[in-house]
Amino acid sequence: MPLCNGQLEDQAKELVAKSAHLGGMLPQMTRGAVSDLLRLINSYYSNLIEGNNTEPAEIEKAMQRDYSQDPAKRDLQMESLAHIHVQREMEKKLAENPDLDPSNKDFLCWLHEVFYEQIPEDLHWVGNDETGERVRVIGGEIRQREVNVGLHHPPDAQELDSYLRRFYDVYQRGHHHGIKPIIAAAAAHHRLLWIHPFMDGNGRVARLYTDASLRLNLDGYGLWNVSRGFARNAAKYKASLSMADAGRRNDLDGRGNLSNEGLITFCRFFLDVCHDQVDYMKGLLQLDGISHRIKGYVRLRAEKMIPGPAGQYRGMKPEAAKMIEAVLRQGQMTRGEVSEAAGSHRTGRDILPQLIEEKILVSDMPKGPVRVAFPTHIAGYLFPDLYPNRLLLK
Repeated sequence: MPLCNGQLEDQAKELVAKSAHLGGMLPQMTRGAVSDLLRLINSYYSNLIEGNNTEPAEIEKAMQRDYSQDPAKRDLQMESLAHIHVQREMEKKLAENPDLDPSNKDFLCWLHEVFYEQIPEDLHWVGNDETGERVRVIGGEIRQREVNVGLHHPPDAQELDSYLRRFYDVYQRGHHHGIKPIIAAAAAHHRLLWIHPFMDGNGRVARLYTDASLRLNLDGYGLWNVSRGFARNAAKYKASLSMADAGRRNDLDGRGNLSNEGLITFCRFFLDVCHDQVDYMKGLLQLDGISHRIKGYVRLRAEKMIPGPAGQYRGMKPEAAKMIEAVLRQGQMTRGEVSEAAGSHRTGRDILPQLIEEKILVSDMPKGPVRVAFPTHIAGYLFPDLYPNRLLLK
């Protein structure tokens, strides 16, 4: 935990307020739809940091068991699904166990284990830079051999239990109060990566741990995520982590073995990324702006200028925009109410099956009320720049 200065505390205080405001901008059901989309986007960006460039549309296909015929691409699709699965299980675990502490070693090992349970066998193997041999990574198992990570030499394997106990002592839930847990989440992100407790998968576990920490301490988290900011600022992310790896320079640079100033620099970067992502999503989630983009999307679909699902250039009646917007603003509506929103019940009744078929509107029951969803074929237009959309770049 850094010896804080006023700037970090001001950044954290402002972030708490901004994220809470973001959380109140949408009806609960619509907020859930955005969170579902962001879970996929979080997987995309977290995997991108690891070198997996499986696009959101391909991840969505995999969610529907539509896998690539290329074995390597299929493995990467499954890796993305594994990340989404762990996110969902983590959120469920946090909801069911209100006192759960993400900084606990058991929780960190659980994240790692659940991820490795889901990925193909080929992705369990990593090369050892020291010996040149291939090593199998066992999910949930603390590293049992020495590794180098670029210029960084993590603690010896025999010392990891001691370091993880210290990590828990410093960052355990309830140890910090006020806005300090936000600063602690930033510092813990670096410290967990520095410890490097697993043979592989440490970056992914650190980002999932950070998601859990922010989810517990920030209302509105889930409508934005920090991995997108890390991936879009990858060079600065890695440079800031490297600065925090540095040893203490003198007696004025903190009390531990590592540089306090280096950790403060990383925490500033971390909180800057959080602010940037909240501001970005706040701009996207203004209802008037979304409504305008819905009208534009439906107009392009009506003119068959852009494809719908599976790349099909299928038309869409203009009244569909009114129906999507009505559900977006209301959160959930009966099917009769949605049809009436078209301006003509008969027209709306004709359009509704298409919106359901394309998963723009979804329901838990065959004839139950519907809520909005954001499959990738529409999300790329409603949320520009949320992720690279090749169709929009043409």
